[in-house]
Amino acid sequence: MSPPIDQSKSVAQLMCFMCICCLLLLYGGVSIGSTGIVNLADLSKDPALTSIVWEIRLPRTLGSLFCGALLGLSGALAQGLFRNPLADPYLLGSASGATLGVVSALAMWGVSQSGGHWLTRLGLTGAAFVGAVLAVCLTLVLAKGFQHTFRLLLAGVVVGVVLGATSSFVMLLDPEVMQSMQIFMLGSTAYVGWNAAFLMGLGWVFCISISAPLGRFLDGLSLGEFTALSLGLNITALRAVLIAILSLAVGLSVAQTGLIAFVGLASPHLVRSMVKVTHTRLLLLSSLVGAVLMGSADVLARLLIAPRELPVGVLTAVLGGGYLLWLMQTRHFSRNGDGL
Repeated sequence: MSPPIDQSKSVAQLMCFMCICCLLLLYGGVSIGSTGIVNLADLSKDPALTSIVWEIRLPRTLGSLFCGALLGLSGALAQGLFRNPLADPYLLGSASGATLGVVSALAMWGVSQSGGHWLTRLGLTGAAFVGAVLAVCLTLVLAKGFQHTFRLLLAGVVVGVVLGATSSFVMLLDPEVMQSMQIFMLGSTAYVGWNAAFLMGLGWVFCISISAPLGRFLDGLSLGEFTALSLGLNITALRAVLIAILSLAVGLSVAQTGLIAFVGLASPHLVRSMVKVTHTRLLLLSSLVGAVLMGSADVLARLLIAPRELPVGVLTAVLGGGYLLWLMQTRHFSRNGDGL
């Protein structure tokens, strides 16, 4: 499988289009609530509405965009690292590890997952990151490295199931944690405030700054490990760095919004269906597409059953599952997945 060639004009157009979509979603996100659509021109006349927009809707909308960007980036990294178009950010048990980290932190500290204090958010993010990294390391140990894709996938499933069961056991021991984790397990942006949005935004800037320059390594890896070695690339070290970035991106998103399905899997596919790009631009475009998907899902979640709200994770699971089924029916699956 050879690395794709950039189509500079198409890439620039797609990037501009996605940025415009993000701005429109930002405007829509602050305008739409459980009570309907408000006119932002009336903010100066209504102090209560101003407080709702600036303290609830704006950080929530920004948080949903940054969460989608993190998931889109981690999905592109996972598919590039494992040369498998069906890989997603949760492939190696990282989501289950991050969840166990959050559950353990809640049980030990006795705080609520909806807590908005920046120390709480930072602590939950750290716990999720540590859990995700440990889960990935355990998967790699069981799979004995990256060489056997099937063994790696199987090890990821096993680690995910075991850590998921461990999380359930911890929640059973502490009913307060179980209650706090209910929305978390479904995936929701309802409790995203300024602190959570800031952490995810800062995390995305850090992750894309580190991973984008390593796109050349992913291009070389797509040609095979021997080709990557012939280019003078240190495969082991670069893989370790990108896996750490992948774990950080997953840990950040999971700690703030819970488990959001299919955004990381679908974003790189949507980019590849529109333009042919090398991995450096794929990482950025996947982030933008992920932000658009997540922002759209957040707005739809408020509208579909208003005045009640649908958990975003439920909506992305239904729509993403439908997209994957359509993909399976309309495109040929080759043995190594190149047909996607």
